[in-house]
Amino acid sequence: MQQVEAILEPDLPICDPHHHLWDYPASRYLIEELNADTGSGHRIESTVFVECNSFYRAQGPRALAPVGETEAVNGVAAMSASGRYGEMRACAAIVGFADLSLGAAVEPVLEAHIRAGGDRFRGVRHAGAWDASEAVRNAHTNPPKGLYGSAAFREGYARLADHGLSFEAWQFHPQLPEVTDLARAFPETVLVLDHVGGPLGIGPYEGRRAEVFEIWKADLTELAKSPNVVVKLGGLGMAICGFGFHKRETPASSQELAQAWRPYIETCIELFGAERCMFESNFPVDQVSCDYRTLWNALKRLAAGASTEEKALLFRDVARRTYRLA
Repeated sequence: MQQVEAILEPDLPICDPHHHLWDYPASRYLIEELNADTGSGHRIESTVFVECNSFYRAQGPRALAPVGETEAVNGVAAMSASGRYGEMRACAAIVGFADLSLGAAVEPVLEAHIRAGGDRFRGVRHAGAWDASEAVRNAHTNPPKGLYGSAAFREGYARLADHGLSFEAWQFHPQLPEVTDLARAFPETVLVLDHVGGPLGIGPYEGRRAEVFEIWKADLTELAKSPNVVVKLGGLGMAICGFGFHKRETPASSQELAQAWRPYIETCIELFGAERCMFESNFPVDQVSCDYRTLWNALKRLAAGASTEEKALLFRDVARRTYRLA
């Protein structure tokens, strides 16, 4: 059993820009669970919900089914905004799913999301995470190879700017050049790179960390040249990253997490600058490796050498600017 760590820098304001909500038979993460985590000691002021294939409509056109998730999450946001659950404002911004490969036909889906989410709906994530290896689980959207480069997808993507919506990219590290090409083709659209770009450490990538890191870094260096891209610093607790913390009997400490994640986090900040980076929890997915309290301690350890202004950007202000939070 791991000892409960003391909270580092408990007064540092945080906007958690990436978490999910779901209610499955074997896993429940709704406002009560989220509030328990965000209320565990760190000063979480607000959060951003990112789509996860939950609460889809059971009836109606298939393309509009994901709007049910936005409807449900906006209800949770309203519950939180009532103050009934404390001062933290959950789901202050919402990122939903729309199948951009519908091309121009995605327009009514985007409009429905905006109606359902009101002034909280901020962007779309259409995950393109794909790998040829059966040992790597592809994204929940079951994307085809080369999704981000397809003509149909880009026709749908082009509609985002008309609505002032950002795009959330989730792919694995071999696909980073596809993201770079997408960002350059649509410079008017803010592109948010999830989970430091998805470095893999399982299947054919296991035991090749140094080699993968150099490939990842080179491709990320090219992506960072696009000023419309911001990156989320987190997601490294996922099993696919190959650190193995989820296999341990004794949970990792924040020191151990910070040591393992440091090369990736520091590289992102070096390439993008603090003004284009934001720390994230990716909860409850990263819960396989650590609890919420320990995760934010690890992230604070990684930012220990940053200035007060840089910490403000990394932990709150970049997220608030990206998702246009008041």
